[in-house]
Amino acid sequence: MLEIPESQTIGLQAGSTLTGKKITEVFNATSPHKFAFFNGDPAGYGKILSAKRVISAKGHGMFVDICCDENTLITIGEGTNMRYYLPSEEPPDKYQFLVVFDDGSFVSFNVAMYGIIWAYSGIFDNKYHKASLDSLSPLEDKFDEPCFNIILRNSPKDISAKALLATDQRIPGVGNGVLQDILFNAGIHPRRKKSSMSDLEKYRLYKSLKTTLKNMTDLGGRDTEKDFFGNNGGYKTILSKNTVMQPCPNCGDLIRKEAYLGGAVYFCPNCQKL
Repeated sequence: MLEIPESQTIGLQAGSTLTGKKITEVFNATSPHKFAFFNGDPAGYGKILSAKRVISAKGHGMFVDICCDENTLITIGEGTNMRYYLPSEEPPDKYQFLVVFDDGSFVSFNVAMYGIIWAYSGIFDNKYHKASLDSLSPLEDKFDEPCFNIILRNSPKDISAKALLATDQRIPGVGNGVLQDILFNAGIHPRRKKSSMSDLEKYRLYKSLKTTLKNMTDLGGRDTEKDFFGNNGGYKTILSKNTVMQPCPNCGDLIRKEAYLGGAVYFCPNCQKL
């Protein structure tokens, strides 16, 4: 799923690769997906995007925007994978959308469990996209401890650590994926209530949020996710599907997995005591 490390990485890669290219053709789904969400009828995307030239790309929160001339954009989010192909490469058999450029290269858009693919002109009226554009990222210096404390104060007293970080887009682009290592590095169990955390633990959570996300982003995203070229990220996750029931790197206890709040959580029962 797209979270801050992946949206930042893919945005930079797409910008450096696609800028200056002109869209010549678009193709709709060879494999329709029930949970691929479009802006209107995707059959009209060709009219919106035809002959538009890419001027930049930007990752923010859980979104990546490909910005074209005439104020036209393609936005992906959630579980949409955007993959670049050279002219010599064959397109995938299945995709939900595909864009071809004037040099013969192309980009496929594939939805995993669910995802969005929007093509539009101007500002798209979506509250999550707007909030993501307008919010401070934890990667920014301006996102400091007072900013984090405002988020803490404005959240329910008995909210859990997972719910605090991964629900209601309190911090756009922080979801159930990146929170696992954030909580591990802070020494906080996903089920811990905010009301039970000391001031020191809240500070450790803030510091872990900043440093863990920066490390993930600097290394090109997590090893559980793909970048713009189809490669896994360089950040080796501590807690993920790749490490469950393996020894904790700190204490040697086995990493556990549980279902919680509509998704899986991973934790070390010794380092993250409930």
